[in-house]
Order: sequence, then C-alpha cells, then structure tokens
Amino acid sequence: MLRNYIKIAWRNIVNNKAYTAINVLGLAAGMAVALMIALWVANEYSYDRFLPDAERVYQVRRNFNSNGETLTFSSTSLKLSDVLHTIPEIESVATTDWTGTHGLMVGDKKLSISGIQVGNDFLKIFSYPMLQGNRSSALKDAYSIVLTKATAIALFGTENVINKVVRIDNAYNLKVTGVMQDIPSNSSMQFRFVTPFSLLEQTQSYMKGAHASFGNNGYQLFAKLKPGVNYTKLAAKIKNIEKGEDNINARNSEVIMQPMLDWHLYSDYKNGIASAGFIDYVHIFSVIGILVLLIACVNFINLTTARSEKRAREVGIRKAIGSQRQHLIFQFLTESALITFISFVCSILFVQIALGPFNSLTGTTITIPFDNITFWLIAIGCMLLTAVIAGSRPAFYLSSFNPVKVLKGTIQVGRSASYSRKVLVVMQFSCSIALIISTVVIYKQIQYAKNRPNGYDINRLMATNANDDLGKHFNAFKNELIQSGVVQSVSSASSAVTDIDMHNDIDQWPGKFAGETVEMGVVAVADDYFKTTGMKMLAGRDFNNTISDSLNIVFNEAAIKRLRLKGDPISQVITYGGMQRKIIGVVKNALMLSPFAQADPTMFLYNNDPHGNLIYRLSAKVNPHDAVDKIGQVFSKYSPAYPYTYRFVDDDYNRKFGQEVLVGKLSGIFAGLAIFISCLGLFGLAAYIAEQRTKEIGVRKVLGATVSQLWFLLSKDFVLLVLISCVIASPVAFYFLQGWLQKYDYRITVGPGVFIISAIVAIVITLVTISFQAIKAAIANPVKSLRSE
Repeated sequence: MLRNYIKIAWRNIVNNKAYTAINVLGLAAGMAVALMIALWVANEYSYDRFLPDAERVYQVRRNFNSNGETLTFSSTSLKLSDVLHTIPEIESVATTDWTGTHGLMVGDKKLSISGIQVGNDFLKIFSYPMLQGNRSSALKDAYSIVLTKATAIALFGTENVINKVVRIDNAYNLKVTGVMQDIPSNSSMQFRFVTPFSLLEQTQSYMKGAHASFGNNGYQLFAKLKPGVNYTKLAAKIKNIEKGEDNINARNSEVIMQPMLDWHLYSDYKNGIASAGFIDYVHIFSVIGILVLLIACVNFINLTTARSEKRAREVGIRKAIGSQRQHLIFQFLTESALITFISFVCSILFVQIALGPFNSLTGTTITIPFDNITFWLIAIGCMLLTAVIAGSRPAFYLSSFNPVKVLKGTIQVGRSASYSRKVLVVMQFSCSIALIISTVVIYKQIQYAKNRPNGYDINRLMATNANDDLGKHFNAFKNELIQSGVVQSVSSASSAVTDIDMHNDIDQWPGKFAGETVEMGVVAVADDYFKTTGMKMLAGRDFNNTISDSLNIVFNEAAIKRLRLKGDPISQVITYGGMQRKIIGVVKNALMLSPFAQADPTMFLYNNDPHGNLIYRLSAKVNPHDAVDKIGQVFSKYSPAYPYTYRFVDDDYNRKFGQEVLVGKLSGIFAGLAIFISCLGLFGLAAYIAEQRTKEIGVRKVLGATVSQLWFLLSKDFVLLVLISCVIASPVAFYFLQGWLQKYDYRITVGPGVFIISAIVAIVITLVTISFQAIKAAIANPVKSLRSE
C-alpha cells in the first residue's frame, strides 16, 4: 500500500514539473534558512558547555548601589578571594588578572599574544584538555608558563616543549610546565597562554597590600561549587560578605555569582540581574527562522489548494470506486512528505554552499554535524513536522470533496478556497514586509550613530601596545618618529582611544551630598594626548611636561555635569585616591565607549611614562603602507624583543558597530529570502489564475480590452493583498522596533517614511513577480483560448 502511495505521489510530482519546482524551491529555501539559523543558535548556546562540570562554575561579581542605581561589576578584590576560600560550599576559587597582550620570545622568535595570570586552581576549575604536564601542579612555581598547542608550535616548532624556557615581556624567564589544547572558538575566555598569579605578586610592587581591603577591586574571581550545592542558598550566604568593612565601596556592594553557562548570552545586567544580552538576538532570529519556514509552508498550501480543481475529478473517481477518506488523506500527506524530503535534501546542499560566507559574516566556524545522530533525529522530526504542516490542509481539504458533485461538475472548488488562500498570502507578506521594515530601521539606526560627532579625529590615527623596553626610551622613540616625518604627534594612554579600561569612585568634590557616590572613567595620559587624538579643549589647558601636573586633572564635559560643579570649574579641587587634585582643563566629550550612548563621565590623569597604548597620528601626505614600514623599523630599534604590531583607530571604532551591523546584514538576508519565497508563491498563483481565466481574457480582448487593462485586471487583487499586508505589518513592526530602540540612548525616531518605503518596495517586487504571467496572458492569441467555444 505504501509503495503504491509513493508511486502515485511520484507520478503527480513528475507530471506537474513547474508547480513541483516552485514548491521544492520555496520549501528548500525556507528549510535552509531555518536550518542555518538553528545551527547558529545551537552554536551560541554551546558556549562553554564543552567543559566538564561547567554547570558548577561561576564568576564572582559585585552589585554596587550608586545613589539608588544598581551597577554590576566583574572587578573584585583579593580579600574577597581569601574569604571565599573559607566557604565550605565552594570547592575551588581562582583569582585572575585581566587578559592582556604580552610579548613572548624564544631565540629570534617573537610573539605578541593574549595571555592571563591565574591562580593555582584555575586549571582545576576550567578543565581545558591538557596535552602535556600535570593540571594540579603546572602553575605552582611562580616562574612557570602553560602554553596552548598553537603557541607552543609557533615558538618552538613542536608541541613537545616541557621544561623549555620562554622569556615574557623581556623581563622574566619562565619554564614551560604544560601544554593545553587550543581554546575552542565557543569559549567565553580566549587566551594563548597562562602564567601563575603568584608571578604578579612576587614581581610587582603595586601588589603589596592588595589583600588588605575589599575596596581594592581590580581582579577577576572564579569559583567552582561542590557537587549538589544549591546556588540560591549560597547566594544568601555570600551576599553581605563585604559590608563589614568601613569604606564606601564595600558598604555599598553585594557579592553575587553568575553561572558560566550564562556568560555568553546574558552579559547585560539591569538592576543587578543578568536579564539581557546576545540572548535577545538569539530569540529574534529563532522566530525569524520559524516564520520563514512557515512562509514556505504557506506557499505549498496555497499552490496545492489553488490547483484543487484539477485534482477534484481524481478524488471523485477514487471515492466512487471505494477509497476511504483516510486513504486519500494519507495519499496527499505522502505526496507532501515526498516533496518535503526532496526539499530537505536541497536545503542541506544550499546550507553547505552558504556556510562559508555565513561563517565569514558571523565570525563563527559552524559546520553541519553529519556524524551526529541527535542532529539527524531532530532534522527528520522537523522534516516530518514540516510535511504535516505543509500538507495537512490540502490533504483534508481535497479529501473532503463530494464525489457526486465533483463528477456532475456542480462544485466550484477553486472559488471555495480563495478566501483562505488570500488570508495565507496576507500572512506571508505581512511577515516579509515586517522583516523589510526591520532591516531599514536597523540600517538607519547604525548610520545615525556612525554619522554622530565622536569628539575626536580617528582618521590616520594608529595605536600600538606599549611595553617596558619602549618605556625606557620613549622620548627618543617619540622624537625619532616625528623627525622621520611619517607622524605628526605621539602620545600614550592607559586605555585605547576608543575605550576606557578603568572606572573608579571620586572621594570628594565641591557640592557632594552626604553618602553620595560618583563613579567615572579614569584614563592616565601622557604629553600631547589631546593634540594627538584631536580632542578639543573647551577651557583651561592641556598637560605640560614642563610643569608638575602629577596632581592635576582634566575632566570632560560629562564629568563636570555629573559632579554638578558650579561656576568656572578651572582650579576647583576634588579628592581622588586619597589625594587632592586640581582641575586644570575641560575637554569636549568624546565617545570612548558606546557610540549609541551618552559620553561617559571621564577624568584624565597625567602620567608621562608610556603605558597601555602608544598613540600616533600619521602625517597628512604619507602613504600608510610606507609609514607602517618606517614606524616598524624605529619600533624594533628601541624595542627589539617585541614584534611590531599596530591597529588603526578607525577600525577599533567601527568594531563598536559589529553586533548591530551583523544583525542588520542577517535581517536583510533573511528578509530578502522571505520575500523571495513569498514571490515564488505569488508567481505560481499568478500562473494558475492566468490559466484559470484564459477564456475570460480572450473574450475581453475580442471586446477591445488593451494589454495594460488586462495586466491591471490580473494584478490588482495581488496588489490589494500586499497593501493589506503593509497595513498589518507596519504597527506590529513598529511595536517591536520601538522596544529594540529603547536600549539605545542615542537613537532614531521611526517615522512614516520607513513604512512608506517598505510598502513601495513590497509592491514593486510584487508587480515584477506577477507581471510576467499577467502580460503573457494578456498578449496571448484569443483565437486559441476561444476555439473550443
């Protein structure tokens, strides 16, 4: 019986090649979109789950009460680490510094790569596969280092490197005590080597007394709970650990932990709770994948029911000779399943072809897991579900025909389904137009922020990581670069031009309220920083190396406003770090953090020792390629132990739009595919209606109707449906887009122009799609269509 159903289904598929091709292409495109998004979503959810006991690993954070507003920080103190070690529910605690770029050297091989200083238990908490060395003892010696496999090969040409020596930052010789597998791309933590935290404690003077106070928050803490420990109960126990210490930072802080499985997707804290982040986009694109697949299923339903008149006699004859309705339902579902299977095979091919460009666009390494049985079980289940969704209405509709009426010719099956068919077309285009509107709004929001004045000149501005060797010869390095003519000015800062690495509280300022706290960005800068970056002084003066400016500060406009300083701020005194500091200048706001938010209140301190980032502006007429070569030669002269690496500041700034640009591109791609699939259905419906109204068109032509009149006759119904779709899609899209825009301080206002543009685009696409069939029918010879009359 099943074999017979399949044979009949195959015969119907082969005998209707055009409609089959439209159905297969539409379903395949919809399934490909759904599959691509499903693979991407699975990849986003897979972050950190490859680690053993990942569900027991947490990062320690602090909720800080700032004048009634709850701010969440991942910076913690070493004293908190000491206290957490005594909590019986916690199995291990590891302190780490922040991931940074360091110079590693072996002979004449030099690398500038990311590494992290970690506590002894780090490798116990994060069980990255060890290829060589002992996990529990690899970091016991302060002068040891654990490399990733790629780093070991880059430095030594082999991964067998135990007990070999690496020089770090041209300051210390470290013995290789372990080699770990390269960190997977779906890991929240990315680094190329680890060194013991004890190396920092033994070699850096600023570490003395670092364990004394909860207020010294400059480190990261990670904890692994014991098996079976309920974090909710532990949370209540650790919440007020810091409050016994008499300083503002500790009194206003509550200790919390975030599970590692949430780090990637829930990075945004609101009111002390991780409630948002990249998970928002995962949800959005999951919905888009489902909608595109449903649009493809609607195509199948519409085309099948539209052609029901041609299948009606088949149903009537089958029922007349004894076929039961359930047999007919199964027959049509078999046909749907066969088309769905062919479409699924095509979708796998489409996805395989598209994965390369998709991975380049999203920065992922997604592959189709052909060897994963779970993938195939889910895929087969989804394929069967799609077959049922796409084929159920045609199956139940066609099998319901009365055989007597069908065979007498008294049933008009095409018209009876026209209303529901129009509803489905409206649903299709409503979804597609909503995606078009979303794409336009996202694009406008990105351009709005990109065109916003950023407060500095990023053109021809470059940066390089500073190091101790260069610091010893900084003035000579700076002078030689300027004398070479390739750069106009040189400076340095503790943060990149487009970032602020440190935020601290101001102790005291004129007009401070009792118990008030103000936290702001802090950047230590050298001579010519504002000149080099192009930031404009609004009042006062810049730092000057001929004057003792070590206790002087420069504020930006946002900091002056936040502190409510009255009158002329120049020469007013604030207290920071336990020392009184005089304001000598006010600089114009610059967007050093998010280009979608207000400028961060920022304080600039003076430190003429190069640190963090070297910043230099190329001369106006120099070729950037030639400049890089020359700067590299000068850099190697004064810092031979480090490779010369550089970055352009405009690239750093443009990366701030990365997430929004990605969302915009993906929305545009999926909107285009949704429209394409919808238009496939329109094309098929237009062909069917033109065929159904052949004789009517012939009569109208004989009576004098023009081609344009016939084109309008056949097109107006479809255009009306698209207009209705625009009316439905616009308020729905507006509602969700307004919610999306609310997370940006600096945002566009969604006006009627967006909806008008989207409607025009949808109507033009519709007319282009159906015009071929409409004009073809309008110019056909009426003699042929009326010959039988």
